[in-house]
Amino acid sequence: MEQYQAFLFDMDGTLVNSEPLKGLALAKACADYGAEVDFNIYKQVMGESWPVVTGHFFQHAGISPDLAEFNTHFRAHYEALLASELELNHGALTYLQYLKKQGKTCAVVSSAATWMVDNILRALDLDELFDVVITQEHVSKHKPDPEAYLLALSQLDLPTEAAVIFEDSHAGVSAGVAAGCDVVAIHHSFNGNNDLSQSIKQISSFQELLV
Repeated sequence: MEQYQAFLFDMDGTLVNSEPLKGLALAKACADYGAEVDFNIYKQVMGESWPVVTGHFFQHAGISPDLAEFNTHFRAHYEALLASELELNHGALTYLQYLKKQGKTCAVVSSAATWMVDNILRALDLDELFDVVITQEHVSKHKPDPEAYLLALSQLDLPTEAAVIFEDSHAGVSAGVAAGCDVVAIHHSFNGNNDLSQSIKQISSFQELLV
């Protein structure tokens, strides 16, 4: 990995354990409308755009709430879960600190809303480790479109071959490949349904990159 100058990280599922928490928050928000759904259905749409994710839950729950109102319910549940259960994935902090000591450039490129990303970075004291942070609001097209990664590279003023991307979803891996970058895929308990075969390497822990 020494040949890369920039290391671009997806947030949810890649750096932190937030994917199951997001699924739980979505299920809890549906419950506020009197609908019971299994939070594990989030596995089927993990990494997709928010309209796809919420539409999937609405279909399973048999509800059609106002999206802005639903998002308010979701945010309350998600913030409570982040406050009590959020954790960095194994080896993530050690790897980020190692990269910074090596003089590497690091960025977060997430499809999540800015408030979600900001909450996580602040909660885990990660703000100072990233040179660029790209979120949902910064782009008009979301993963698997490469726009977010191309924007990050533009802000870093680096060519695609200088960067490696870390992702945990099919949409994310596809976005990284479409941007022209090498992609390393992260395996975890919530992304087993995702095709990660376009990645150059698949790992279960960032610790594997420090051996």
